[in-house]
Amino acid sequence: MTDSTRKQVARADAAIMSRADLTDRLVGKLNDEAVIGGIGSTNHDLWVSGQRPQNFYMLGSMGLAVPIALGVALAQPQRKVIALEGDGSLLMQLGALGTVASQKPSNLIIIVFDNGVYNITGGQATLTSHSTDLVAIAMGAGLKNARWAADEADFDTVVDRALQEDGPSLIATRTDRQLARAFSEFNPTKIRQVFSAGMGVA
Repeated sequence: MTDSTRKQVARADAAIMSRADLTDRLVGKLNDEAVIGGIGSTNHDLWVSGQRPQNFYMLGSMGLAVPIALGVALAQPQRKVIALEGDGSLLMQLGALGTVASQKPSNLIIIVFDNGVYNITGGQATLTSHSTDLVAIAMGAGLKNARWAADEADFDTVVDRALQEDGPSLIATRTDRQLARAFSEFNPTKIRQVFSAGMGVA
């Protein structure tokens, strides 16, 4: 699907994709971009896809990937910053979308992995498994550059475009409910120190 033929896809029409595969695809495109991984499988998949000093691995702070990424984006406007978040976590901090829209950080990309459940606490259904559409909410909050990725090829296209163009952008994906392939290292002090070094902060 080319840029000229891309159309907005409804959540119901988006393909269900592998979250691990999408994370691998994303990481394979990165250079010096900062990535904030939300808690749970989102964080663990980022770890498995290859440790980078520019990655921040969220531990136990549900819903804070977008706010932290916003802070990094505002502090380092020359660097692209990507927030990886699950549907359950984003639902917990919907107000962050309005804050992002009001601040207009041109270097911020939000990628949402929506599987319709709280994956790491037993698979309880989230609101997106009913009628809640996170792209519609994002657009209503003021994030006009928000869309569903139709499939893997479309994901690659919209990520490439977001990395090249001004944001803020939100890319939502429908994903499977597989648990992560492995767990990230549980060492908050090391995570902070490595990420700070990756950001060039003493």
